[in-house]
Amino acid sequence: MADNSDSNIAMADALTLLLHNQYAIGAAIDEVTKWLSENGEGEVAVNATVAMETLDTNAQALTDAIMRLRRS
Repeated sequence: MADNSDSNIAMADALTLLLHNQYAIGAAIDEVTKWLSENGEGEVAVNATVAMETLDTNAQALTDAIMRLRRS
């Protein structure tokens, strides 16, 4: 069985990959939001912006968790 350190490294690595995916999704939503705004879909663009705010909040929480795991 792996020791706690190995488990923490594996978990931090997995969370890092999820965080990278989250950034990619955020970039895609940002591009769609720009297009929506430019094409008169302001209300939908606002909803997409709210989704981006959630991604940003969760990205910070993931980053904090990754850092805690890597320090332990």
